[in-house]
Amino acid sequence: MNADNPSKPVRPTLIRYSSLHSALVLLALLFVPLVATAQQQESSTIRFVKNPDLAPDFQLKSIDDKPVSLAASRGKVTILNFWATWCGPCRAEVPDLVELQSKYKDRLQVVGLVTDDDDEDAVKKFVETYGINYPVAAATNDIRIQYGGIPALPTSFIIDLEGRVVQKHEGLRDPELYETEIRALLGMPINARMETFEDTGEIFLKHADRASTLPGVDLTKLTPDQKTVVLHRFNAESCTCGCKFTLAQCRIYDAACQISQKRTGQIIKELSRQESNRPPRGTGQARTPASLPNPTESSPPLHRDCSRHCRSAFRPTVPWRIRRAAPAQWRGKAAA
Repeated sequence: MNADNPSKPVRPTLIRYSSLHSALVLLALLFVPLVATAQQQESSTIRFVKNPDLAPDFQLKSIDDKPVSLAASRGKVTILNFWATWCGPCRAEVPDLVELQSKYKDRLQVVGLVTDDDDEDAVKKFVETYGINYPVAAATNDIRIQYGGIPALPTSFIIDLEGRVVQKHEGLRDPELYETEIRALLGMPINARMETFEDTGEIFLKHADRASTLPGVDLTKLTPDQKTVVLHRFNAESCTCGCKFTLAQCRIYDAACQISQKRTGQIIKELSRQESNRPPRGTGQARTPASLPNPTESSPPLHRDCSRHCRSAFRPTVPWRIRRAAPAQWRGKAAA
């Protein structure tokens, strides 16, 4: 009760203040996650190849006997997805690809290439069960080689409107990443920064010669010149594990390969040993004038068909300025 007015209660004022405080707290709790999510979206980054290569084209027949090629997808963003029915992450990824194909329709083309799966009936059943709405065909061995061997499943190549491979993803990825990349390539607004990078073998193994670092290879103790030498040898020497790649390509293709890792380590040790046995610069013996060859002591034998110009080349000649200042008799002797 209020002392001035005994009939006026005080409790409702406290209730109103408590309710306002609770409402403010609730709004703050709702607002903070939204701000954090927006900041996270703005801080995310997508990366595309700076000078992308054209995607190797192919001519295949889908499981429903329709032609499948990348040329037919020009003008669209293409997701070339290598997968298999027995692959768990592949099965988890398929619904996301189906949804993206439905959402972007004529502006996107998903192409599924089945790998290491010979049971065509099982593939057809899988397509029907999951409601796949994009073409599915069997990847040939040649196609797999052209795309780097496909060491992991699923593997997806992102291809721009001009048919160039701008990114490669191995393993199960967040579908929001795919959608952000699709929107960026279509020129639509995105909540992410876009960066470019040089392909040093991450997309196509043929560019492994551009790499300055390799998985599982320690080059930190080498000088810049030594690093150039060993990288050249890594790209010139083939790996003996059976992959038919160079040592550099094998390190990128299969970082767990013990053969390429051991051989690259041996090459580094060989170079370090050679450098340690080489005498320091400036300590070598300089050649004295007596040790230099005297061109007047011995001259190559002349042949009958040698010309006058040829004979004059084997004896010391008089500089032009001295010859011009010398007496005429002396000039004649020098020219004889």
